Parts: sequence; structure tokens; C-alpha cells
Amino acid sequence: MSTEPETTENAEPGTPGAEVTPADGAAGAEETDAGQVSGTGGGEAGAGEMTEAEGGDVGVGADTEGGDAVAGPDAEGGDRDAGQVSEAEGGDAGVGQVSEAEAELRAQQVERERIEQRKAEKKAPIESGTKLSGKAADLLAAVRAVESGEKPTATVFEETRSAPRRPAPEPERRPQPVAPEPVATSAAPAPETVRAVRQALGEGGAPEALAPQVAAALGEGADVQLRADPWQLLRIAGVRPEQADGFARALLGAECGPDDERRGRALTGWLLEQAALAGHTALEMPALLAALAQRGVPDPEGAVQGAIAEGEALVFQDALEEAGTPARSDEDGAEEDEERPVRVLVGLERYALAEESLADGLARLVNSVPKQDGSAADWERAAAAARGSTAELIRAVAGQGLVLHTGGEASLAEPAALLNAARSLGLRAWAATHGPIGRDRFAALLRSAGGPAGEAADASLQSGAAAGDVPGGPAAGAPGIDVPVATVSGLLAGLEGPGRDADGALDLDLLVVLDAPQLDVETAALLTESMPDGARLVLAGDPAVLWSVGPGRVFADLLAARICPQVASRRPDPGPLGELVSGIGVGELNKVEAPGKELVIVPVRDAGEAVHRAVQLVVDSVPRAIGVPAEETQVITPGHGGAVGTRVLNAALKERLNPGPGRFGGFDPGDRIVHSPVPGRAVPGRVVTADADGLHLSCEGETVVVPKERVEQSVRHGWALTAHQAVGSRWPAVVVVLPGDAAQALSRPWVYTAFGRADRHLSVVHGVEQALPRAVAEVPAKPRTTRLPVLLAPQVSGA
Repeated sequence: MSTEPETTENAEPGTPGAEVTPADGAAGAEETDAGQVSGTGGGEAGAGEMTEAEGGDVGVGADTEGGDAVAGPDAEGGDRDAGQVSEAEGGDAGVGQVSEAEAELRAQQVERERIEQRKAEKKAPIESGTKLSGKAADLLAAVRAVESGEKPTATVFEETRSAPRRPAPEPERRPQPVAPEPVATSAAPAPETVRAVRQALGEGGAPEALAPQVAAALGEGADVQLRADPWQLLRIAGVRPEQADGFARALLGAECGPDDERRGRALTGWLLEQAALAGHTALEMPALLAALAQRGVPDPEGAVQGAIAEGEALVFQDALEEAGTPARSDEDGAEEDEERPVRVLVGLERYALAEESLADGLARLVNSVPKQDGSAADWERAAAAARGSTAELIRAVAGQGLVLHTGGEASLAEPAALLNAARSLGLRAWAATHGPIGRDRFAALLRSAGGPAGEAADASLQSGAAAGDVPGGPAAGAPGIDVPVATVSGLLAGLEGPGRDADGALDLDLLVVLDAPQLDVETAALLTESMPDGARLVLAGDPAVLWSVGPGRVFADLLAARICPQVASRRPDPGPLGELVSGIGVGELNKVEAPGKELVIVPVRDAGEAVHRAVQLVVDSVPRAIGVPAEETQVITPGHGGAVGTRVLNAALKERLNPGPGRFGGFDPGDRIVHSPVPGRAVPGRVVTADADGLHLSCEGETVVVPKERVEQSVRHGWALTAHQAVGSRWPAVVVVLPGDAAQALSRPWVYTAFGRADRHLSVVHGVEQALPRAVAEVPAKPRTTRLPVLLAPQVSGA
């Protein structure tokens, strides 16, 4: 039995039962394989090798040599590979230290417990809208019956009337502390439990290697639970329905059937998990029912009702405003009694609670009056010293608790100016980025910009103060960083940043979160709930890049909701690459002149030639013609599998750049790798050595030891990455490999993200003709179903 998870990558929006694709077997890889990416690409049989003489006018339009490149199936849903589990290893190697992954997981656990406690205190179900009928009313009644402790029966399903969603709460802080001492993590399952589960798995023909995962997921008596409900096996990452069906038939025999209510409940939960992998926080009821029918469930409605009754799923009704119909108020009287259109959604509790908590936290920031840190005159002087959209940003932040900032790479100068201005006014101001490469780049930008942020740190260091006493110093921030910049994960885990105050809130006055499109709902909820009263939060990022790996589209939903000031940068990205990427962002693939060989198109005819040309560019052509060494050149390709995926390219690049026997689980000292300590995060690094403790890595200045049993799941070679792994980072040179048969998965966000990772030089190895301009012009981001816009709607009138 294979244990690779299915994803909804190829499904229509919100229909997780459609054709699915197994993902690769390492954690933290955020995209599915491209199927078989070996096809025969188009393009002319030109030389394709970059020489010293190359350059000049290089276009990527329809008339470029070799046809147009095609990007691959980098899903906006950020589908994860098999083996991604919540307990990731890694972190600092010191004795008694808590790893970044463990600390982050603990912070998330504390926050989820707090959210669940708040949820339990609510007396009414989560509702919006006014009236339901038919199936929607039946499902709502089922939830109410569960809340009252009853099991819904046919007599429960009566038409009920719902109350409008409660108004936004008054500004008040609910502390979300992170325990200062280690929190007890989930204990490993008892050996006798694992043995019993292994026996049950063997009886059903399932791999006995799954025993530790099953025992950990089901707890004590896991073997009894598994025999009583074999479809519980679907709770294990990577197990597919047909495999669970086979296991159930082996254990239950004649009692097993497609109409078994246990099967229906389990498939409902599994489909919602698959939807989350594709980026949805909930599914519309018709889509879920259709997906269950596709999976052979004879009574989809009964299956959903059963899952709701057992507390395995939640149902919501969201009011829909009809086009051209003004919003009704309480004074409308009789109009309020009219039936209004609603959207019925079903989702998993963890994402529902996270979205609810996020909406409350954002409302608190929007409705709060920022602290009077610096007089209005001081803020105005700081704004007057700036120009254009930078001045707009400073003025917006001066009087608002939540501000959105949009722009490309060049626009980062504006949050940097804001941070320096805030610190000059005495504010405890910090920035947080998606990953360590982005953190280091923004730190360098702050240093080059000067101002109090850099000056205070430099002065403290020169005076001999301890690193922990330096504002933004290495102990407070990231390793080697002497300015106030951290990664989001390190900030939440308490391993970077200013730490927490006595109430458990982040000890700061202003937080600027860069790469905001990468925030999923759970991470965003943690951030907003960690903000102290009166503090300011700025979410900044490029809305055209790929969305988060985790479920939700927080930044896009906030931009659409318009509940707070939005400042759009007017700084264009410079040079030919800036011109190319800016055009892609608005749906145009323009020809650009590249006199300095900033852009080179390398046409290929098939997969083998694509691999050959990519290796040739990294090892020889780019270093020779552009002057960028191989270690500073990044390869980006659509997926992990197939004939031109990351596995094949990494093997070919390792053979040329660091050949070795791979005696440490396929790795050798000096190998370029990417480490995924928790699902959705990819940290670049290199292999240092290996011993009995595990694989020793150096990841952006931090020492990480990955136990040998976790290496296969959380460490990959990193010469070639997917676009989701590369988002938030940039390199001097990038080689984008676009295989011929990945055209159907090509989208504007993927092309924009992949092409936008290059600072100085971009080589495009392509094998198709017109797929690229067609995708850039016609294929936007795949839709995601979320509830955040509805939850934010009550704030629109007060914004």
C-alpha cells in the first residue's frame, strides 16, 4: 500500500473528488508532481547554448526563438508531499535547546487551545444570514443538536431561523502567551500499543510501518478503534480511500459496504483535508456532496450529517448579497423577514476556528486607536521627509492599527523607510519575512538605508554590549542579524524577535510583515492575536505571487474587503527583468531588450535536452558569461516528479557539482539542500556531516540536526526547487526549466513567481510554443473557498 497523499490539484475549484495526483514523499515540498513531465516540448532546434556574444534584444513574446516557455503545475493550493506531519524535527543542535520547529508547534498548540476555549464559550453557532430552508436548515439543525448533546434524527430537521452574526468585538486584548518553559509534547505511543496496531494492520493487509503513525493519531486502544472502524486509517497522511476500503474489506468481510456510515464520515473528513491541501478553508455543500458521490457514497447528505453529528466537521451559512440589492439594516423591518440567499459551507474545525479568530483579531486592530508613540507633528515631519507612496505609508501607519502595502521587489524600500522612521520616534518596530533569505536581504536593505535601526545596533555592538542587549541583535533576532528583522516562524516561536511581554503579547509597537501573501489562516491568526493593544500591524507584499501553501488567501481577502487603508507602491522594479515581470503581473508577456544578457531563452525539444541545458547553464554558461557562480544560481522547475522535476535535476546537478556516494541517506557533505522543519516551510542550507545523531545541516547560519528517521521526509537536495519553495527568496541568477507537457498547469502567478526570483540574470529553458503567453494572459490564480470575507463584512461599514 502506497502512503502518498492525494491532492485536489487538478480538480475544479471546490471539487476535491476530481482527478488527483500523488505527491512526492518529502515534507515541506509544497507542490504536486507534474504528472509525467517528460513530454516532447516544442521550440526550434536552435543551439540554445549561451555564449559570451549572446545578449542583445531578447524577447519572450510569441516571436522569440524556439517558441514560448511553459510553466508547470505549481499549485496555488500548495499541495504538500507525503510525510508532512505536525511533529517536525530539526532545530538547534545544542543540548537542552528547543528547536525552531518544536517551538513553533508549541506556539501553535497554545494558540489553538486558546481559540478552542473561546469557541466553547460561544452560546450560539457560527451564523450569518437570516433564514434557511430545505437541506441547509436540516444541516444547521444537526449542528445545533450536536451542540445540545443530542444525536440528530429525522425529527430534528425542521426549518430554523438563524440570528445574524454577532457584531465585531470591542477592542480588547486576549493574551496568547507562549510558555517560557518547555511544553510537554505528545508522548510517543507505548510500545505495546504500536505492537497491537501493527498486528491489526497486518490482518488488514496494510503496511505495518504505519503502526507508529496510527498509534499516535488514535491514541490508547488504537488497535480496538481501528478494528471497530477501519476507515480511521484515512486519518493517516497519505492513505487514499481505495486503500482504506481494501483494509476495511479485509477486516470486516461481508459487513463492509459502500453505504457504511463509518465510511461516509471518514470520506467527508478526508475530502475536507484534501480541500485544505488545495488552499480551501471550507467547501460549498454542493461541491462536497458531488465529491462524495464520486467516491461511491450512496447517501452523501447522510454522510455529511453524520460527520457533523460526530463533531468531525462544522457547517456554516453565509448570507449572500444579491447584485444591486442594498444591504439591509435592522431598521428595515419587514424586509428582514424575507428569505435571503445563503451559501452553505462545510469545513474542518481547526480552520474554522482560525478564520474566526483571525477576523476577531483584525477587527480589534482596525477598531483600536494606536498608541500615541510620537506626536502627530513628529509623524508628519517623518512623512514630509519621505516622498510619494513612502510618505503615504508613513501617514497611514501614524493613525491606523492595520495597514496594507502592495508592491514588487523595489517597493521594499518603503517598509524599510517606515521602520527607520518609526524607530527614530522611539517605537519598538520590527519586520518579519517569510524565510531566512528574505530576512537577510531586508536586513541588508535596512543597513544600507541607514537610520536609527542600523545605527542603534552598530553603536551597541561597538560599545561592547552583549548581543542580547542590542535592539535587533543576534540574540533577539536571527543569527548574525544586527537589525530588527526576523522570520515569521521564528517570531512566533520566540526564537527571533523582541520576545513577549508580561501579558504574552509581542513586545513591540509596530510590526511590518513582508511576504504577506504567504500567510495562511492559522499563521495569520497567531500573528494578529499576538499583537498588543495599541500596536500597529502592516501587511506588505506582492499580490501577484503564488498564494500561501496552507489554506486561505488572507492577503487577497483583506485587499478585497477594504476594511483598512491600502497603500500601493509606485516604485517599478528596474531593468529588463523588472519590465518583464511587471508586464506578466498585468497579463502581458512583453518583448524586452536585454543588452546586458539579463534574459536568455534556451529552446529545447525534449526532456533529456531540457535537463542537459539546465545543468550546462548552471555549471558553465552562467558563470562564464554572466559571472554568477553555480552556488549563487537557483534552478526552478514545475514539480518534483517526472523527467524534468526537481529529483532528476538535483541528481544531475549533484553529479556535476558535488559527486559522491550519498552514504548519508543519499546526501554527502557539501550538498546543497532545502530543509522543511514543518509543513509549508523550506529553509535552504548545506550538509555539513552526519553521525549517530542524524544529518547535520547549516541553514542560513543556523546549525540544524535532523534525526536519521526524519531525513527522507524533511530534507531534499536544493539545487533545483519548485516555485512555492522559492517564493520569498531571490538569487543573483535563476534558471527556470519549463518542460513541454506542463502547459495545462501553467498560470500567471506561477510564471510571475518563478521569473521574479532573479536579481541579475534569468535563463528560461523552454519546450512549448504558445502556452506561456496564453497562460499569462488568460489563466489567473485558482479560486480558493474561504469564509474570511464574510467574517470581515461587518467591519466594512465602520472602516
